Amino acid sequence: MASIRRSSSAYRPGLLSPPPPPPPSPFRRLLMMGAYLPRHSRTAGHRSSWRRPLLRFLLFLLLGFLLGLSPFADLDDSGLRPHDFSFDNDGGPPRRDLAALVRSTPWEIEIVRPEGLVTVELEAKNEEEGPGEPDPRSLGKLLIVVTPTYNRALQAYYLNRLGQTLRLVPPPLLWIVVEMNAASMETAQILRRTGVMYRHLVCLKNSTDIKDRGVHQRNTALEHIERHRLDGIVYFADDDNIYSLELFDHMRDIRRFGTWPVAMLAKSKNKAILEGPVCNGSQVIGWHTNEKSKRLRRFHVDMSGFAFNSTILWDPRRWHRRTSKAIRQLDTIKEGFQETTFIEQIIEDESQMEGLPNNCSRIMNWHLHLEARNLVYPKGWQVSRNLDVVIPLKYI
Repeated sequence: MASIRRSSSAYRPGLLSPPPPPPPSPFRRLLMMGAYLPRHSRTAGHRSSWRRPLLRFLLFLLLGFLLGLSPFADLDDSGLRPHDFSFDNDGGPPRRDLAALVRSTPWEIEIVRPEGLVTVELEAKNEEEGPGEPDPRSLGKLLIVVTPTYNRALQAYYLNRLGQTLRLVPPPLLWIVVEMNAASMETAQILRRTGVMYRHLVCLKNSTDIKDRGVHQRNTALEHIERHRLDGIVYFADDDNIYSLELFDHMRDIRRFGTWPVAMLAKSKNKAILEGPVCNGSQVIGWHTNEKSKRLRRFHVDMSGFAFNSTILWDPRRWHRRTSKAIRQLDTIKEGFQETTFIEQIIEDESQMEGLPNNCSRIMNWHLHLEARNLVYPKGWQVSRNLDVVIPLKYI
């Protein structure tokens, strides 16, 4: 009986299928990875249809994130120079207030940061332009001049005179002006016109409880210096005193506490008296004093006759202070003793003082005690109408 036998040869896919295509490039494989998803049934395909766009979205999001982290070019701000700033002459000198100081000279920018640091940038000069400006490190310490003031007839005269003096002092210098209760527009306008870097502060204190207004105003400045950790030499400069430029030059030589003699008019205004240290070189060996009522003071120094390092206020460990209590002036002290009680919080004795200049042989500032009381002056220093008496001109 004939029988039919089927061929039982095995299936050979390598012989029946076409040759495999060349492998794709890595980048194309990365972009088309969604096309290599396994095939499923129509029902499963509907369920997984969202996977392909999701994978592509995540892929491009990753590429964008990586490209954003890679820098395309280095940012160069060296083209920003002080001479790029221009100010109109009609508006007066540039304002130098809480943030920055831009001098009219094309080489200097001073910035007082919240930490109290002062940075100075100098513009590079070519060799053919001659010698360049001094190095920033040679400019010396920051001078922090504290001035309490109040509205009165001669206030504008005093502030303008002091402002013009401070403008001649080489930088860096910061002028802290303190008023009571509110900042007046007249004072702010004067400060803007002086061209000196300044900070205009307000002492908020109940005036009925104040015995000495200047004490609380200076304490407001001390709190500001301590809070912002300003690093420099602090000097209390009343607006009605007269100062020489030599005084500010010597202040930058102070390491801890410096003092010098001050000339002043007696209350009778008929003679001049001297108050301050007697020195042997820079060592304080005695004191000048002319008032018997003040001979009980420990240190015979006028408020404008000393300056000190500001770090004493906020860095007690550096100066080995026995206490970290805040250094402030006292309003409860008898008049004339505020200076000595304040100095006693800073130093222990004369060995920690530095007499300025050598042998304390020069008078560098004067305290005249000149004041015009009960003198009427126009608000804002502007006369809106004629005065009470008008003398007509007589023509011949």
